[in-house]
Amino acid sequence: FYYNGDAPGLPCRMSLEFNAFDENYKSPPRCCLSYGTLHNLNTMEAFKESDKKALVDGVAQQIWADITSGAAVQDPTLLARFLLLTFADLKKYHYYYWFAFPALCYPDNLTMATEPVTIKTAFSEKQISSLQQSYDTLCEGGKHVGFFLVRRDGDEMKTGHLRDWDSFFGSQRKVTVGFCDPCTLDRHPGWPLRNLLALIAHTWIDRIDELEILCFRDRVREGVRDSSHSLLLQVNTGAVQRLTECPKCVGWEKNQKGRLGPRMVNLSASMDPTRLAESAVDLNLKLMRWRLLPSLELDRIAGCRCLLLGSGTLGCNVARCLLGWGVRTMTLVDNARGSYSNPVRQSLFEFEDCLQGGKSKSEAAAEKLKRIFPGVNATGVTLSIPMPGHPVGTSEEAISQARQDVQRLEDLMASHDAVFLLMDTRESRWLPTVMAASKRKLVINAALGFDTYMVCRHGVKLPPSDQATGGGTDAAPMHSTMGRVIPGHMLGCYFCNDVVAPGNSTRDRTLDQQCTVTRPGISMVAAAMAVELLVSVLQHPDGGQASADTSAKDDHLMSDYTSPLGLVPHQLRGFLSRFHTVLPASIRFNRCTACSELVLQKYETAGFEFLLEAFNSPSSFLEDLTGLTQLHLETQEAEIWELSDDEDIM
Repeated sequence: FYYNGDAPGLPCRMSLEFNAFDENYKSPPRCCLSYGTLHNLNTMEAFKESDKKALVDGVAQQIWADITSGAAVQDPTLLARFLLLTFADLKKYHYYYWFAFPALCYPDNLTMATEPVTIKTAFSEKQISSLQQSYDTLCEGGKHVGFFLVRRDGDEMKTGHLRDWDSFFGSQRKVTVGFCDPCTLDRHPGWPLRNLLALIAHTWIDRIDELEILCFRDRVREGVRDSSHSLLLQVNTGAVQRLTECPKCVGWEKNQKGRLGPRMVNLSASMDPTRLAESAVDLNLKLMRWRLLPSLELDRIAGCRCLLLGSGTLGCNVARCLLGWGVRTMTLVDNARGSYSNPVRQSLFEFEDCLQGGKSKSEAAAEKLKRIFPGVNATGVTLSIPMPGHPVGTSEEAISQARQDVQRLEDLMASHDAVFLLMDTRESRWLPTVMAASKRKLVINAALGFDTYMVCRHGVKLPPSDQATGGGTDAAPMHSTMGRVIPGHMLGCYFCNDVVAPGNSTRDRTLDQQCTVTRPGISMVAAAMAVELLVSVLQHPDGGQASADTSAKDDHLMSDYTSPLGLVPHQLRGFLSRFHTVLPASIRFNRCTACSELVLQKYETAGFEFLLEAFNSPSSFLEDLTGLTQLHLETQEAEIWELSDDEDIM
């Protein structure tokens, strides 16, 4: 059977099920029955050497015989025949098949009078609704009618069977004939039309002055029925003579490479549990695309290489959620070892991972991911990320180790497409933010409070080619002049809202102050939001340069979706105590200590020497470099002037 309700962009589909040999077979609701012939050959040589032209010509002769005998008028499903050529290599579990949909070539002098139009243009809403109701009445009894007659009586549309041509049209010479069109192209009809035109040219061409073809497409999406995208074709029939001989026939299907040839299914992979798991994992995502989101680009998600900096509570949950979206390549980075408090909060760890001093968290997490799904390419890296406010020292050994750590992180950044910052401290995010901004990597940042969370994406700088051709600039302005819409390359990073440089946030803290204390469920919420934000960005046409959707003045409730998955915000700030989320957005700060042009130029020119100075110097080094120190002084002077002008202060 075939179906005329697929979403735009999907190819025509012929479904051949296990019970197709049942003589009493009934097609599913709203599907058109099709009769076919199966030729199963015993050897590969016989499959290759079979006369394909003779086979399809044989089916064409069957269709022509049904037309000339009148059988096709009584049962129009005979016009939609198919042919299936198969060979099964049962030793290797390789199954070869080749479909043909025989279509009789219509006469050369049969032409289009006008360009195709949709019935939304040609019919009124009342006529479209009447057409749907009349067609449903025609199909009562359970059998879907693939070919039918149409007549317009004002706003009322009537349909009838082909066998009732005389009584339906009477002496009328301007006629409309419809068929269920499985094609989804907006300007072209599907293959059943050719055989319908052959039937008309043989049986009724002498009674027609004007012929109109209705390519009926009947789609239901989200519970709403829509037929307005059906096509209406005006056909010139004046020069067409009555067909007396079987026309030429075409119809062999092209393979995945776009060439005439068979297709092959390798079911040997199904015997391998790992390959079987891969197919099962992808099934939910493919169903999502087939049924709900035809424009969903799953390959873009699966091919995204993700770097997770932090393998704790957030890192574990982000990794699990990425698995659910079909991401195949993940690298987890951490320098800690498992402890007894981890397994109940961090979903990839077990009690055994904490014994004898604990396993490396990143390596244990990667191992667990492979146990969950063997098809994932998960790698654990034990690495300490140098940070401002945590001096690395001046000894040759300490500097050499820091240089190696920086180089390792740079290599990881270069080999991945998206970076998740999931660490515990603010200063540990500084170096990855600088590197990612310089390398134009997509960064998703997640941070937790006791009952709050923040998820944001960093702005991705425009490529140098776009800047050179006038496509924009990465220079951050002092003030925003863009209203509520901020272009993606101008979005701020994690540090853009700060007016102080990152420093040692753990200094002089007691044990209870050093531990991250959060409500247990909030990490799962934040991790899920972080992954969903990444996927939404990947599906957006502009990718990392996507403009930010916000909740300012409830804009997010009325905005049109550019990404098929919905909004693409800059930040999500959640408040679990109120079960509330807001979507703020902020522009890049020209004095940011991480992503400003001053810092990036210094990093790109001086490299490790600049980073070493940032690590070993007080926070005032970055503040002096970016102009924050001067900003502080200007602010203090402004406050002094304000106080001195206040006459009420004695």
